[in-house]
Amino acid sequence: MEHIYTGTPAAEFASEAKTRVSSYGYQAYQILRLGFIVAPIVAGLDKFFHLLVDWDQYLPPFVNGLTGGRGHELMFAVGVIEIAAGLGVAFKPKVFAYVVSAWLLLIVVSLLLIPGYFDVALRDFGLALGALALARLSHEFGR
Repeated sequence: MEHIYTGTPAAEFASEAKTRVSSYGYQAYQILRLGFIVAPIVAGLDKFFHLLVDWDQYLPPFVNGLTGGRGHELMFAVGVIEIAAGLGVAFKPKVFAYVVSAWLLLIVVSLLLIPGYFDVALRDFGLALGALALARLSHEFGR
């Protein structure tokens, strides 16, 4: 006996898309994506204004020495990179979520070189894992 197909491909696609968008995985993806757009952009902008914290304290002294005492200016470059990474997550999360995760791991290494900042390094390690989770989710839900 022949099966009679009554649905339309468009209706099935719409139903599948609605289920996908309302899934917990998609919601987690959107939450992480928003967080990893906003946080790097805000942190990057604050490198110029120091409203949240004096970011220069997170620079290992030997790095300041390597820059000839221009660690403060180096932090401006860091701010630009962070803003670009946040914008990248907004427009191309499949790539830039990995960039943010790697960037956070570099920050962790940098913080481990400064006594007294191990708690911040641990927090940033958790953030790096969150960015990695976003990167993985973006393969299913992202652009």
